[in-house]
Amino acid sequence: MSVVEATGELASERRDVWALVAEPYHLPDWWPGYTGVQPDRRGLAENARWKVIRSTSPGLLRRPEGEGVIVITKVLEGWELRWHDVRQDLEAGVRLDNAGAGRTRATTFVSGSWLRLTTEGARRLPEQALTRLRDLCQTAAEL
Repeated sequence: MSVVEATGELASERRDVWALVAEPYHLPDWWPGYTGVQPDRRGLAENARWKVIRSTSPGLLRRPEGEGVIVITKVLEGWELRWHDVRQDLEAGVRLDNAGAGRTRATTFVSGSWLRLTTEGARRLPEQALTRLRDLCQTAAEL
């Protein structure tokens, strides 16, 4: 199993970053590749199954704007969210930690077989997600 990670600091308190990543409907705002999500009745809970709508660009073994399912595999309230993308057979998620007053250290990651992670798109997912989180947090900090 190979892992690709990106780590950086965000200009927001950890609890505020968690509020963003813990809201199912915000997943497409910060995780690239998804343009929509429909959580099941359990919402953010381990073993919940969410329907996702993929982005308009094609990817490895998926068609653009296709539907998929992710299964929430870990929820450590305030600290970590992890899911399994069933169709792409990838694990993905985010870990949060305190990084000083008003700041959060975030690590976004994707793991899977080395073959799945050899595509440029899959390898860039964590960095793109971190950039999106940073932009969202910076915008909120400026308000």
